[in-house]
Amino acid sequence: MVKVEVTGAIELKSIKIDPTAVDPNDVEMLEDMIMAATNEALRSAQELANRRLGGITSGLNIPGLPF
Repeated sequence: MVKVEVTGAIELKSIKIDPTAVDPNDVEMLEDMIMAATNEALRSAQELANRRLGGITSGLNIPGLPF
């Protein structure tokens, strides 16, 4: 019902909301769905970045990087 797109640079690109998800009597549910979709998009973007950088930085011990 809520789709959030995040770039590889961890920037919010778009938010799409299915019109059937909008209930004026339950704005809190929509807010929760947006937050959940945003967090999932951010996790996915971070995972992708880690996978791509993991191949480049494998074997290197760079402080601050989670590899």
